[in-house]
Amino acid sequence: MSGRLYLVPTPIGNLEDITLRAKRILGEVDAVVAEDTRVSGRLLQHYDIRKPLIPFHAHNEHRMVEQLAQRLAHGERFALVSDAGTPGISDPGFLLVRAAVKAGVAVECLPGPTAFVPALVDSGLPCDRFVFEGFLPVKKGRRTRLEALRTEERTIVLYESPHRIARTLRELAEAFGPERPASLSREISKLHEETVRGTLAELAAHTEAHEPRGEYVLCVQGAPDA
Repeated sequence: MSGRLYLVPTPIGNLEDITLRAKRILGEVDAVVAEDTRVSGRLLQHYDIRKPLIPFHAHNEHRMVEQLAQRLAHGERFALVSDAGTPGISDPGFLLVRAAVKAGVAVECLPGPTAFVPALVDSGLPCDRFVFEGFLPVKKGRRTRLEALRTEERTIVLYESPHRIARTLRELAEAFGPERPASLSREISKLHEETVRGTLAELAAHTEAHEPRGEYVLCVQGAPDA
């Protein structure tokens, strides 16, 4: 009997943002593969779901991926979850999906929450064509990536931490020009959800005047068509 890997999106804030199907799958699988077992454990407890939790994160991904793929190939069924949102986006989930596919294991991705879609739609920027960049490199390759994106004509979507958002906005304003329109969203679906729109220079000034809190999604309008 072949196993199956389910990619199960989990709420990014409001715990009501989970589907009936997601809860059913979490209750049926043999184990839940989690980026942070403490975070996922609290979520499962909230829904009264009791399943073994297997840690799978940036510090053990290469050691665990083949072991998990072998267990899947021998018939076990796993649900892969991230701390919040859809697994595989800006987290180690991609490695397990690739290993499962290589091992001939069926992979099924459920639809559900992800932070950048509501942030993009709420930005007021064109969202018919966009490029998702995730997190910019922290050090090596950062300047190169910024230069490459400077002439990108599609709306650019980035993730950023509260510790680096002010620096990122300053560098984007310098690389793209301070008047480039942008939108900054944080705490999506949570109590203190906020979206601020303006130029890159205005958003940079906003983050310097208000202490950054929560994870951010930054949407930047593409370069004018040359």
